[in-house]
Amino acid sequence: MVHLAAIPKDNELGTLPEAVRKISLQLSNEQDSFTTSVYGSKFAAEDLPRHEMPDGEMPKEVAYRMIKDELSLDGNPMLNLASFVTTYMEEEAEKLMAESFSKNFIDYEEYPQSADIQNRCVSMIGRLFNAPTHNGSNEGAVGTSCIGSSEAIMLGVLAMKRRWKNKRKAEGKSTESPNIVMSSAVQVCWEKATRYFEIDEKLVYCTPDRYVIDPQETVDLVDENTIGICVILGTTYTGEYEDVKAVNDLLVKKGMDTPIHVDAASGGFVAPFVVPDLEWDFRLQNVVSINVSGHKYGLVYPGVGWVVWRAAEFLPQELVFNINYLGADQSSFTLNFSKGASQVIGQYYQLIRLGKKGYRAIMSNLTRTADYLSESLEALGFIIMSKKSGEGLPLVAFRLKPDENRGFDEFALAHKLRARGWVVPAYTMAPHTEGLKMLRVVVREDFTKNRCDALICDVKLCSELLESMDKESIKKQEEFLRNHAINSSQAKHNHPRYRKEKHSIQGKFGKTHSIC
Repeated sequence: MVHLAAIPKDNELGTLPEAVRKISLQLSNEQDSFTTSVYGSKFAAEDLPRHEMPDGEMPKEVAYRMIKDELSLDGNPMLNLASFVTTYMEEEAEKLMAESFSKNFIDYEEYPQSADIQNRCVSMIGRLFNAPTHNGSNEGAVGTSCIGSSEAIMLGVLAMKRRWKNKRKAEGKSTESPNIVMSSAVQVCWEKATRYFEIDEKLVYCTPDRYVIDPQETVDLVDENTIGICVILGTTYTGEYEDVKAVNDLLVKKGMDTPIHVDAASGGFVAPFVVPDLEWDFRLQNVVSINVSGHKYGLVYPGVGWVVWRAAEFLPQELVFNINYLGADQSSFTLNFSKGASQVIGQYYQLIRLGKKGYRAIMSNLTRTADYLSESLEALGFIIMSKKSGEGLPLVAFRLKPDENRGFDEFALAHKLRARGWVVPAYTMAPHTEGLKMLRVVVREDFTKNRCDALICDVKLCSELLESMDKESIKKQEEFLRNHAINSSQAKHNHPRYRKEKHSIQGKFGKTHSIC
């Protein structure tokens, strides 16, 4: 996800205090000879350009060091337990990807092997999801790579909307007011899809003790204008798998052909290896499309995603463009065009390097670590909201036990952990959960048991520290952190026009859009 940035006005660029600007120093003004280190050059004594391109150039060594020093202020990705995004790949994979930085993936004529590697990945992932592979030119499954699951979901929604529209036209019925049924705990890209493509949302709300959709309630919301149902294989809040089979079976029982799109952004590379007998994919009759993020548990650096349709009939032909680019005919169904080949090549490396055995070993270890962390936090007195033993994603969602006398909440604990270097996010749950707050730890490939033990010790330490503080001290500390220490509150790139929007689920209900 890329944020909008406001272009500052000239009077907003910021200047030094007048007393400082009046200081006059008599210092060396000799031409740089670069015989000393980078920090002996004139650039080390100047501000880096922020708003306008400089008139002159700087040596590559200086540019590299200055930017590297700026980036050192970022957090440590390995301690960022908020994100599902991959933070570790083997050196050989990184080398392959670096060697492909200059390849424009869309140029099939110039880089045919890179294009073929994408086709291999689509085939492997489609088969992993039990896509039909029987003969027939119009019956075979089809898929494509994307920048991530957000684009994949957009494409899936577009296909469902167009199929619904074509069917309604053929029946001589109105094509106004299409809707989609989905959980109130969906990732923000689903809200974007409905708003951008003018589709009404029919939300299945969570409750204080149910954090996924209710299958019966979901099917009851379907009407003649429903283009499809979104079912999530691993919600971003608690990691729980929504019951795709139950939704599918209810539709089949009622004789309804409403399509299901499975958002397997996180679970698509977990469930097939940890719970292979779980039916959630193309084994189910009404599942017509599935998206998955390669840059999450697909174990590739961002950004790469995949979307697969069970058959070509579920991707309307009028959405696919046959184009001739640089001498090669190609079919294209994407929201963007030019993109690098590196991430697709990285995905292929992981698929053939690890194989099913390797993925199963990694996902099994992550599940064990998540279960261990869950049991440890439960022993410390926390309420566990996530599932164990492979019934959900390898993450741990937890919250404090209700206590009216406690002077701190989950957000205060998250801030204390941040001071120890950990990024453990606190969230306000989806609407209709009575303002439930929670913390979430995502267990990724590089989150070892040793690091898990260190986190458990720090959770205990920070909890005890907060319990020893009085309410007034905690309140002052939280206010200070919000105003001066938390990066999101210090952000200046947001244009005033777009602050505090009221059209999203977060804007309407106060739900926190969780990080993916």
